[in-house]
Amino acid sequence: MKNLTIDIWEGLNYEGKDPNFRPDLRTYILDEGFIKDRPRPAILIVPGGGYGCFGTGEQECVAMQFAAAGYHTFILRYSINPNRHPQPLLDLSRAMCIIREHAEEWRVDADKIAILGFSAGGHLCASFGTLWNRDFLQLPNAKAEQNKPNAMVLCYPVITSDEAFTHMPSMWNLLGEELPEDLRKLVSPELQVSEATPPAFIWHTFADPVVPTENTLMMASALRKQNIPFELHIYPEGPHGMSIANDDGTTQGANPHIATWVPLCREWLKLQFGV
Repeated sequence: MKNLTIDIWEGLNYEGKDPNFRPDLRTYILDEGFIKDRPRPAILIVPGGGYGCFGTGEQECVAMQFAAAGYHTFILRYSINPNRHPQPLLDLSRAMCIIREHAEEWRVDADKIAILGFSAGGHLCASFGTLWNRDFLQLPNAKAEQNKPNAMVLCYPVITSDEAFTHMPSMWNLLGEELPEDLRKLVSPELQVSEATPPAFIWHTFADPVVPTENTLMMASALRKQNIPFELHIYPEGPHGMSIANDDGTTQGANPHIATWVPLCREWLKLQFGV
Protein backbone atom coordinates (compact mmCIF):
# COMPACT_ATOMS: atom_id res chain seq x y z
CA MET A 1 0.00 0.00 0.00
CA LYS A 2 1.32 3.42 -0.98
CA ASN A 3 0.93 5.98 1.82
CA LEU A 4 1.56 9.59 0.84
CA THR A 5 0.67 12.92 2.42
CA ILE A 6 0.09 15.50 -0.31
CA ASP A 7 -0.14 19.26 0.19
CA ILE A 8 -3.09 19.79 -2.15
CA TRP A 9 -2.26 23.46 -2.82
CA GLU A 10 1.48 23.08 -3.24
CA GLY A 11 2.64 25.54 -5.90
CA LEU A 12 -0.84 27.10 -6.04
CA ASN A 13 -2.57 29.94 -4.24
CA TYR A 14 -4.00 28.99 -0.84
CA GLU A 15 -5.45 31.86 1.18
CA GLY A 16 -5.52 30.14 4.56
CA LYS A 17 -5.97 32.23 7.71
CA ASP A 18 -4.22 29.71 9.97
CA PRO A 19 -0.47 29.84 9.28
CA ASN A 20 -0.01 26.47 10.97
CA PHE A 21 -2.43 24.54 8.77
CA ARG A 22 -2.49 23.50 5.13
CA PRO A 23 -5.05 21.07 3.68
CA ASP A 24 -3.65 17.68 2.75
CA LEU A 25 -4.63 14.45 1.06
CA ARG A 26 -3.54 11.17 2.63
CA THR A 27 -3.40 8.17 0.32
CA TYR A 28 -4.00 4.46 0.85
CA ILE A 29 -3.25 3.21 -2.63
CA LEU A 30 -3.49 -0.54 -3.14
CA ASP A 31 -0.46 -2.45 -4.36
CA GLU A 32 -0.45 -3.47 -8.02
CA GLY A 33 -0.30 -7.15 -7.08
CA PHE A 34 -3.54 -6.79 -5.16
CA ILE A 35 -5.51 -5.02 -7.89
CA LYS A 36 -4.48 -7.55 -10.58
CA ASP A 37 -3.91 -5.50 -13.72
CA ARG A 38 -7.05 -3.39 -13.65
CA PRO A 39 -7.87 0.03 -12.22
CA ARG A 40 -9.91 0.05 -9.05
CA PRO A 41 -12.57 2.48 -7.81
CA ALA A 42 -11.65 5.01 -5.14
CA ILE A 43 -13.24 6.57 -2.08
CA LEU A 44 -12.34 10.02 -0.78
CA ILE A 45 -13.07 10.15 2.97
CA VAL A 46 -14.01 13.46 4.60
CA PRO A 47 -14.04 13.35 8.43
CA GLY A 48 -16.40 15.40 10.56
CA GLY A 49 -15.69 17.76 13.44
CA GLY A 50 -18.13 20.64 13.06
CA TYR A 51 -15.76 22.56 10.73
CA GLY A 52 -13.67 23.17 13.85
CA CYS A 53 -11.57 19.99 14.18
CA PHE A 54 -11.31 16.49 12.67
CA GLY A 55 -12.92 13.31 14.03
CA THR A 56 -10.01 10.91 14.57
CA GLY A 57 -12.33 7.89 14.51
CA GLU A 58 -13.58 8.84 11.04
CA GLN A 59 -10.31 8.53 9.17
CA GLU A 60 -7.89 5.62 8.86
CA CYS A 61 -10.18 2.96 10.33
CA VAL A 62 -12.73 3.85 7.63
CA ALA A 63 -10.08 3.79 4.92
CA MET A 64 -9.02 0.30 6.00
CA GLN A 65 -12.59 -1.02 5.84
CA PHE A 66 -12.94 0.00 2.21
CA ALA A 67 -9.36 -0.82 1.21
CA ALA A 68 -10.01 -4.37 2.38
CA ALA A 69 -12.87 -4.48 -0.13
CA GLY A 70 -10.61 -3.43 -3.00
CA TYR A 71 -10.96 0.35 -3.04
CA HIS A 72 -8.16 2.84 -3.21
CA THR A 73 -8.89 5.20 -0.34
CA PHE A 74 -7.95 8.79 0.43
CA ILE A 75 -8.50 11.04 3.43
CA LEU A 76 -8.90 14.79 3.04
CA ARG A 77 -7.98 17.15 5.87
CA TYR A 78 -9.78 20.23 4.62
CA SER A 79 -9.88 23.86 5.74
CA ILE A 80 -11.73 24.50 8.99
CA ASN A 81 -12.43 27.58 11.11
CA PRO A 82 -10.97 30.23 10.79
CA ASN A 83 -10.84 29.25 7.10
CA ARG A 84 -14.46 29.54 6.02
CA HIS A 85 -16.70 29.04 3.00
CA PRO A 86 -15.90 28.49 0.17
CA GLN A 87 -12.44 27.17 1.07
CA PRO A 88 -13.54 23.70 2.28
CA LEU A 89 -15.41 23.18 -0.99
CA LEU A 90 -12.40 24.37 -2.98
CA ASP A 91 -10.24 21.89 -1.04
CA LEU A 92 -12.55 19.02 -1.91
CA SER A 93 -12.65 20.10 -5.55
CA ARG A 94 -8.86 20.21 -5.65
CA ALA A 95 -8.56 16.78 -3.99
CA MET A 96 -10.85 15.23 -6.60
CA CYS A 97 -8.77 16.78 -9.36
CA ILE A 98 -5.55 15.42 -7.86
CA ILE A 99 -6.94 11.88 -7.73
CA ARG A 100 -7.95 12.06 -11.39
CA GLU A 101 -4.66 13.68 -12.40
CA HIS A 102 -2.88 10.64 -10.96
CA ALA A 103 -5.47 8.06 -11.98
CA GLU A 104 -3.21 6.25 -14.42
CA GLU A 105 -0.22 6.24 -12.06
CA TRP A 106 -2.27 5.07 -9.06
CA ARG A 107 -4.45 2.64 -11.07
CA VAL A 108 -7.65 4.46 -10.14
CA ASP A 109 -10.75 4.08 -12.29
CA ALA A 110 -11.41 7.75 -12.94
CA ASP A 111 -15.12 7.14 -13.57
CA LYS A 112 -15.64 5.46 -10.20
CA ILE A 113 -14.72 7.88 -7.43
CA ALA A 114 -17.02 8.30 -4.43
CA ILE A 115 -16.91 10.90 -1.67
CA LEU A 116 -17.72 9.72 1.86
CA GLY A 117 -18.31 12.16 4.70
CA PHE A 118 -19.28 12.10 8.37
CA SER A 119 -21.33 14.78 10.16
CA ALA A 120 -19.88 18.15 9.02
CA GLY A 121 -17.79 16.15 6.56
CA GLY A 122 -21.09 14.75 5.32
CA HIS A 123 -22.31 18.31 4.91
CA LEU A 124 -19.20 19.14 2.90
CA CYS A 125 -19.75 16.08 0.68
CA ALA A 126 -23.45 16.82 0.21
CA SER A 127 -22.70 20.47 -0.59
CA PHE A 128 -20.02 19.45 -3.05
CA GLY A 129 -22.27 16.81 -4.58
CA THR A 130 -24.84 19.50 -5.36
CA LEU A 131 -22.43 22.32 -6.27
CA TRP A 132 -19.45 20.62 -7.92
CA ASN A 133 -20.26 22.04 -11.37
CA ARG A 134 -20.72 25.65 -10.25
CA ASP A 135 -18.30 28.19 -11.68
CA PHE A 136 -16.67 29.05 -8.35
CA LEU A 137 -15.52 25.43 -7.92
CA GLN A 138 -13.87 25.13 -11.33
CA LEU A 139 -10.13 25.33 -10.73
CA PRO A 140 -7.54 26.81 -13.13
CA ASN A 141 -6.12 24.28 -15.60
CA ALA A 142 -8.59 21.57 -14.53
CA LYS A 143 -10.32 19.61 -17.27
CA ALA A 144 -14.10 19.61 -17.62
CA GLU A 145 -15.75 17.46 -14.93
CA GLN A 146 -12.36 16.57 -13.44
CA ASN A 147 -13.79 17.29 -9.97
CA LYS A 148 -17.05 15.39 -10.49
CA PRO A 149 -18.01 12.87 -7.77
CA ASN A 150 -19.56 9.67 -9.14
CA ALA A 151 -21.31 8.76 -5.88
CA MET A 152 -21.61 10.12 -2.37
CA VAL A 153 -21.91 8.43 1.02
CA LEU A 154 -23.35 10.62 3.78
CA CYS A 155 -22.99 9.41 7.36
CA TYR A 156 -25.15 11.19 9.98
CA PRO A 157 -24.69 14.34 7.88
CA VAL A 158 -25.37 17.94 8.72
CA ILE A 159 -27.52 19.08 5.79
CA THR A 160 -29.80 22.03 6.31
CA SER A 161 -29.01 25.49 7.64
CA ASP A 162 -32.60 25.75 8.91
CA GLU A 163 -32.27 26.79 12.57
CA ALA A 164 -34.89 24.25 13.62
CA PHE A 165 -32.77 21.28 12.57
CA THR A 166 -29.21 22.34 11.76
CA HIS A 167 -26.07 21.91 13.86
CA MET A 168 -25.46 25.57 14.57
CA PRO A 169 -21.77 25.28 15.62
CA SER A 170 -21.01 23.82 12.19
CA MET A 171 -22.77 26.69 10.46
CA TRP A 172 -21.04 29.31 12.62
CA ASN A 173 -17.64 27.77 11.93
CA LEU A 174 -18.36 27.59 8.20
CA LEU A 175 -20.08 30.93 7.59
CA GLY A 176 -19.43 33.10 10.66
CA GLU A 177 -21.88 34.07 13.35
CA GLU A 178 -23.83 36.47 11.14
CA LEU A 179 -24.90 33.60 8.83
CA PRO A 180 -25.65 35.57 5.62
CA GLU A 181 -28.95 34.39 4.18
CA ASP A 182 -27.67 33.91 0.63
CA LEU A 183 -24.81 31.70 1.82
CA ARG A 184 -27.10 29.74 4.13
CA LYS A 185 -29.23 28.79 1.15
CA LEU A 186 -26.19 27.95 -0.96
CA VAL A 187 -24.79 25.56 1.66
CA SER A 188 -28.13 23.87 2.33
CA PRO A 189 -27.76 20.88 -0.01
CA GLU A 190 -31.44 19.99 0.20
CA LEU A 191 -32.09 23.26 -1.66
CA GLN A 192 -29.39 22.68 -4.28
CA VAL A 193 -30.04 19.14 -5.56
CA SER A 194 -30.17 18.97 -9.36
CA GLU A 195 -29.95 16.40 -12.12
CA ALA A 196 -26.14 16.71 -11.85
CA THR A 197 -26.15 15.45 -8.24
CA PRO A 198 -24.68 11.93 -7.92
CA PRO A 199 -26.53 8.99 -6.34
CA ALA A 200 -26.22 8.68 -2.59
CA PHE A 201 -26.00 6.20 0.27
CA ILE A 202 -27.17 7.84 3.50
CA TRP A 203 -27.43 6.65 7.08
CA HIS A 204 -28.29 8.20 10.42
CA THR A 205 -29.59 7.19 13.83
CA PHE A 206 -33.07 8.18 14.96
CA ALA A 207 -31.72 8.89 18.45
CA ASP A 208 -28.91 11.24 17.29
CA PRO A 209 -28.93 14.09 19.87
CA VAL A 210 -26.46 16.32 17.99
CA VAL A 211 -27.57 16.36 14.34
CA PRO A 212 -31.31 15.69 14.07
CA THR A 213 -32.42 12.92 11.74
CA GLU A 214 -34.47 15.49 9.84
CA ASN A 215 -31.23 16.49 8.10
CA THR A 216 -31.00 13.11 6.39
CA LEU A 217 -34.73 12.98 5.69
CA MET A 218 -34.62 16.41 4.03
CA MET A 219 -31.77 15.32 1.80
CA ALA A 220 -33.49 12.08 0.86
CA SER A 221 -36.68 13.97 0.01
CA ALA A 222 -34.78 16.44 -2.16
CA LEU A 223 -33.04 13.61 -4.02
CA ARG A 224 -36.37 11.88 -4.60
CA LYS A 225 -37.91 15.03 -6.04
CA GLN A 226 -35.08 15.23 -8.59
CA ASN A 227 -35.22 11.48 -9.26
CA ILE A 228 -31.66 10.93 -7.99
CA PRO A 229 -31.28 7.32 -6.75
CA PHE A 230 -30.36 6.80 -3.11
CA GLU A 231 -30.26 4.15 -0.40
CA LEU A 232 -31.30 5.26 3.08
CA HIS A 233 -30.88 3.60 6.50
CA ILE A 234 -32.20 5.04 9.78
CA TYR A 235 -30.99 3.02 12.75
CA PRO A 236 -33.29 3.30 15.80
CA GLU A 237 -30.64 3.72 18.50
CA GLY A 238 -27.14 5.13 18.79
CA PRO A 239 -25.49 8.49 19.50
CA HIS A 240 -23.84 10.85 17.07
CA GLY A 241 -20.38 10.01 15.78
CA MET A 242 -20.56 6.21 15.55
CA SER A 243 -18.16 5.99 12.60
CA ILE A 244 -17.82 2.29 11.65
CA ALA A 245 -19.41 1.35 15.00
CA ASN A 246 -16.83 -1.17 16.15
CA ASP A 247 -14.16 -0.96 18.84
CA ASP A 248 -11.55 0.24 16.30
CA GLY A 249 -13.58 3.06 14.86
CA THR A 250 -15.54 4.88 17.54
CA THR A 251 -15.22 6.35 20.99
CA GLN A 252 -18.98 5.88 21.39
CA GLY A 253 -18.84 2.12 21.90
CA ALA A 254 -19.40 -0.70 19.46
CA ASN A 255 -22.86 -1.34 18.02
CA PRO A 256 -23.02 -4.41 15.75
CA HIS A 257 -26.36 -3.35 14.27
CA ILE A 258 -25.12 0.09 13.20
CA ALA A 259 -21.88 -1.50 11.97
CA THR A 260 -23.92 -3.13 9.20
CA TRP A 261 -23.79 0.15 7.31
CA VAL A 262 -20.28 -0.69 6.10
CA PRO A 263 -21.11 -3.94 4.26
CA LEU A 264 -24.40 -2.43 3.07
CA CYS A 265 -22.51 0.53 1.65
CA ARG A 266 -19.98 -1.72 -0.04
CA GLU A 267 -22.82 -3.65 -1.68
CA TRP A 268 -24.41 -0.40 -2.80
CA LEU A 269 -21.12 0.80 -4.28
CA LYS A 270 -20.85 -2.46 -6.20
CA LEU A 271 -24.21 -1.72 -7.76
CA GLN A 272 -23.10 1.81 -8.68
CA PHE A 273 -19.68 0.90 -10.02
CA GLY A 274 -20.25 -2.62 -11.29
CA VAL A 275 -17.28 -4.07 -9.40
